[in-house]
Amino acid sequence: QVQLVESGGGSVQAGGSLRLSCAASGTGFRIDAMGWYRQAPGKQRELVGRITSGGSTSYADSVKGRFTISIDNAKKTVYLQMNSLEPEDTAVYVCNAYAVVPRTTGVYGYDCWGQGTQVTVSS
Repeated sequence: QVQLVESGGGSVQAGGSLRLSCAASGTGFRIDAMGWYRQAPGKQRELVGRITSGGSTSYADSVKGRFTISIDNAKKTVYLQMNSLEPEDTAVYVCNAYAVVPRTTGVYGYDCWGQGTQVTVSS
């Protein structure tokens, strides 16, 4: 019962910047963690960055020092600031969230995914 809406993708030249946003909509849930994955043609999906509601982060080695992930817990929105973009960063970036829904019958967790947003970096 959680929907993720991504924005901020586009086309930039190498060395440029983009900021991706992903907002989780709905009611009656809390977010434990959100993150960004990317999928390039012919390559496996990889974790780009992840952040917990407590602010703990992790990054792929290839983006450390260039990308920064952050979260606004009140808005249930995760951001990915991407600087010094390289052609190798070209991919579909997909937002992920782990949502927790307390119910009278128990507490349930849901692994949610967005539709993805294209990031293209030209040389």
